[in-house]
Amino acid sequence: IAAFLQHPREDAPACLVLDVRMPGQSGLEFHRQMARHGLHLPVVFITGHGDIAMGVAAMKEGAIEFLTKPFRDQELLDAIHHGLERDRVRRREDQALHALRERWALLNAGEREVVDGVVRGRLNKQIAAELGISEITVKVRRANVMRKMQARTLVDLVRLYDRLAADPG
Repeated sequence: IAAFLQHPREDAPACLVLDVRMPGQSGLEFHRQMARHGLHLPVVFITGHGDIAMGVAAMKEGAIEFLTKPFRDQELLDAIHHGLERDRVRRREDQALHALRERWALLNAGEREVVDGVVRGRLNKQIAAELGISEITVKVRRANVMRKMQARTLVDLVRLYDRLAADPG
C-alpha cells in the first residue's frame, strides 16, 4: 500500500478494486489516504461484510461502485470498465488544462492586462485609456493573446480565462 501511494502509475488509465476488509488497513481507509495524497483514481469497492451505511459513505467519498458479495462477474467488469472510462476522461481534461496553463504562461504582463480588460467587457478604447497605452497597442496585444491562447473568438478567450480562473491548481 505504501509503495503504491509513493509511486503511483500515471502513464495509463486505471481503476482500483478494493476490498473493504484488507489485511492491515481497510479499503475505505486506503481510499481516504489516496485522496490525501492527491490520487483521484476511480475505486470499486467489494465486500462480503458491507451494509447500506458503509456503501453510502464509500460513495460520498468518491467510490464509483460498491458491490456486495456474491456479485456477478459482469457487474464487476462493468464497474471496472466505467472506472477506466472515467479515468480516461479525467486524464484528457487534466492534459487539456495543463496545455491551457502553458499557453497562459506564454502571455507577457501587458497581454494579461489586455485579457483582464477583455473579460470585463471593455472596448479596446476603454482598455487603452485604463492602461495608458494606445488603442493600436491594445489591438496588437489582443491579437497576440488570441494567437497564443489559440482562441478563435472573444467568447473562446473568455471561456478559456474562466476555466483557468476556476482551476485551484
